[in-house]
Amino acid sequence: MTQIKFEYAQPNDLPKIVEIYNEIIPSRLATADLVPVSVASRQAWFQAFNHDRRPIWVIKADQTIVGWVGLESFYGRPAYQHTAEISIYLDKNYRRHQLGQQALEYVRTQLRRLNLDTLVAFVFSHNLPSQKLFKKNGFEKWGHLPDVALMDDQRRSLDILGRHFGNLINDAEPVVK
Repeated sequence: MTQIKFEYAQPNDLPKIVEIYNEIIPSRLATADLVPVSVASRQAWFQAFNHDRRPIWVIKADQTIVGWVGLESFYGRPAYQHTAEISIYLDKNYRRHQLGQQALEYVRTQLRRLNLDTLVAFVFSHNLPSQKLFKKNGFEKWGHLPDVALMDDQRRSLDILGRHFGNLINDAEPVVK
């Protein structure tokens, strides 16, 4: 396993974050964007992240950014405040090095501090590496949106994967009936 560290993303990291994101677009595997995005177009998105509630971390190996993981608000309504959407993107040269696994393990250690107990991931049904990663980590299919994306004249389905992480919000034991 590659030795890595996680750091809060800084504004000067955004070009590398966008570069990593743009690398995956042609594969039609992990995003519904069809053409590369610009750094300028991602400024507001990046600024919506914050260290206290919805962070974005860069993943570094030997001081080089090799990926990023972000937690975004889910659906933007107050009742969902303890749920976040997770996204993980890795540099093409660092995929299949267990970095996705390490990212999930790291995020798990941050949930209590972030006041989160539920994560959701939106993963294309044909993205078998991501499907396998999340399912290996206890995520279940909570929804299936058949043929909702059209990419290169091919319809693609989207799965909503989710996991509850116990009662992290408070230390009280859950009520069992």
